[in-house]
Amino acid sequence: MILEICANSYQSAINAEIAGAHRIELCSEISVGGITPSYGLLKKVMHSLSIPVQVLIRPRSGDFHYSNAEFDIMKENILQCKELGCAGIVSGVLHANNTIDIKRTRELIELSKPLSFTFHRAFDVVPKPKESLVELIKMGVGRLLTSGQKEKAEDGIDLLSELQKMAQNKLIVMPGSGINHLNSSLFKTAGFTEIHSSASKTTSRNTHSFFGNTPQTVSDVDTIKNMLDTIA
Repeated sequence: MILEICANSYQSAINAEIAGAHRIELCSEISVGGITPSYGLLKKVMHSLSIPVQVLIRPRSGDFHYSNAEFDIMKENILQCKELGCAGIVSGVLHANNTIDIKRTRELIELSKPLSFTFHRAFDVVPKPKESLVELIKMGVGRLLTSGQKEKAEDGIDLLSELQKMAQNKLIVMPGSGINHLNSSLFKTAGFTEIHSSASKTTSRNTHSFFGNTPQTVSDVDTIKNMLDTIA
């Protein structure tokens, strides 16, 4: 089973490799669901890591319905990722009603080639997940990151299993959200070949700031090792 670590910083990325993770998804601001990392962070990670690096292409937090300007930014970020030698792109676009924007998503897939393309957790708000899965397969999406439309993947295991059965190896269904060393074996037993986790711990909480008290987290070496032992 492949363990992908959602790395929200340079240190998280380094910790993931040290611990033996198979791959990372690099992003920033994980507390709001993740946004595209800066060019500086991406470049430094690419120069430092030997494991595959996939990159989240999401220009802002909030919904997944983007303006023309935001969509142009997404495309430019994909081109930068290709220039730096990233292994894959993690992205997706929805309409205002949360159905998949097939035209724009297909454009991102084509632009990303030959890199792999993962459709991210925007999927967890689509109104018809099974029909949406068929659309993603037709578009040539290689992987789907989803919690089974629940806050935690463990609670969405029934839908996740249905989606995996429907995919029939035409697309990898990768469960993510709330996966840790205590429940990761559940997904291996269910037949999934990949899982996604931040495997993080809180490092600080700024309680004296005009900008709120959002905790800072980092992917933890010991936590990742425990997960790898569980799914070995």
